[in-house]
Amino acid sequence: MIASVKDRQAALVRRMPTWSPRTLDQMLDAAAAEFPDRPYVVTDAGVWSYAQIRLRSELIAQGLAQAGIRAGDHVALLMANYPEFVAAKFAIARVGAACVPVNFLNRRDELGFVLRQSEAKLLITMDRFRNLDYLGFLDELAPGWETLGGGDGLPALRQVVVFPTTGSPVRDGAMPFAALETHGAAWSPRDGRDPSAMSDMIFTSGTTGSPKGVMLSHDMVLRAACASAYSRAFDDDWRILFSLPMYHVYGYVEGMLSALFVGGAIIPQLQFDPAATLGAISRHGATDILLVPTMTLALLDEIRQRRYDVSPLKAMLSSGQRSPPTIWQDIRSHFGPVELTTGYGMTEVTATTTLTRPDDPFERLLTGNGRMRDAGPPGDPALGGRLVEYRVVDPETGRVLGPGEVGELMARGPGVTAGYYKRHDATAEAFDADGWLRSGDLGRFDDDGYLTLVGRRKESYRCGGEQVMPTEVEDILVSHPAVLQAHVVPVPDRKMGEAGAAYVVLRPEPAVSAQELIDLCAGRLARFKVPKYVLPIKAEDLPVTPSGRARKFLLSERAIRELSLS
Repeated sequence: MIASVKDRQAALVRRMPTWSPRTLDQMLDAAAAEFPDRPYVVTDAGVWSYAQIRLRSELIAQGLAQAGIRAGDHVALLMANYPEFVAAKFAIARVGAACVPVNFLNRRDELGFVLRQSEAKLLITMDRFRNLDYLGFLDELAPGWETLGGGDGLPALRQVVVFPTTGSPVRDGAMPFAALETHGAAWSPRDGRDPSAMSDMIFTSGTTGSPKGVMLSHDMVLRAACASAYSRAFDDDWRILFSLPMYHVYGYVEGMLSALFVGGAIIPQLQFDPAATLGAISRHGATDILLVPTMTLALLDEIRQRRYDVSPLKAMLSSGQRSPPTIWQDIRSHFGPVELTTGYGMTEVTATTTLTRPDDPFERLLTGNGRMRDAGPPGDPALGGRLVEYRVVDPETGRVLGPGEVGELMARGPGVTAGYYKRHDATAEAFDADGWLRSGDLGRFDDDGYLTLVGRRKESYRCGGEQVMPTEVEDILVSHPAVLQAHVVPVPDRKMGEAGAAYVVLRPEPAVSAQELIDLCAGRLARFKVPKYVLPIKAEDLPVTPSGRARKFLLSERAIRELSLS
């Protein structure tokens, strides 16, 4: 029988009574010293212990060093949830470099932007995944990359390392990933590594529409990971199943890193499949599962049709999107009395920062997004043991609002990023004069400190848990000669949480169909950015401000009515 929430939290505090800042590789080494033979990465293809992942990271670090990577360099990592992602991630930290994890759904132009903006010196990439040809993208971005690096197109890029996923041999001249592990002696890091140094540059779209590199330090991500283990009351040897990509803070911090603090294991999947996910629970003894509501709904649909043994499961985190109110009772009905939690966070605040407690009354799941997360050992005493604190302000006047009042959420604390890499304009826009980060989200706190999100001040939305900036989609749509204006707005979607509806003002000619415009976007954007609906509108029917800008919240309301989504 699983111990109580308080007992499990107390056990973690006994294991780590005070917080000691470390780098990522130092944390792995400490866990490997304590749990050398315990499984850390578990997949259908094999099991890798803590000691084995540590050794692989040391060997890869030596390979990176021989490839010219030094402390302070940036290494881009474009890889799905393979065990090699985990080993490479710690190896990059071990040589003192910062990792730039790349969204593997990105297409050519998106990949090129991230590589240029991040100034990545080395790229580790899959050859293909989900029908995306990354080497083909590189051929167009930097011809001759196999031997010449990034050339004029990607001037900072010196070398590309290819991780083959198709079984095809690596191209002549290109460095295969396996070569990183065959350089002989393991890497011996120098002393004096800095936990406050940047460990990750994670790209997210923001208010300007172009992706921005959020800078996170070793200490930030490890504090957040420990807070996850504490606030969700991980037990010893906790096993976390997820298909959320580890290039995102959700799978990375709440999964890959948080398991380290209890000698637990991760069960990463390469892509989400409801039947495979449910089967993996019993096959690998998953204690916990990380989901966005889109995935949760798909699991519920599958488990209604077939029987699965989900008895090992003790906990579930379903977060990152709006949830239909019926989802929680449906989980209870089909998964039994698992500890359910949901919350709110963003990359800029190092993952989840408000969370329901595992032992909260069930009603809390129905009405909000949790309370400010209690962090345990890594918490800041000045913030009441938390890593991030919020306040709600009037978005027009900046006046701080009280319980029950709706305003913009603003955050500060050791869990908040210092800003965006080489985007001083965006950093200045994101923070107020007192150092509070503007989230762009609207919400209210009740008298007990529980948050309810009510909308977004900024125009971005989340489709399947991934953030979409409408201007990026609009730029593609107006590139078609038939489109005069394009305005993309979010509408509710049962499967994806939110989806895009594009209102287009069309020229008299040439003619174009809605499907042609959807196909245009699908050919140039990641799948989650492609609008689900394209709706024609006359210019005179657009609701606009006195300055002529489209009033997008009114367009959202119109789309909901027009599509009968209410």
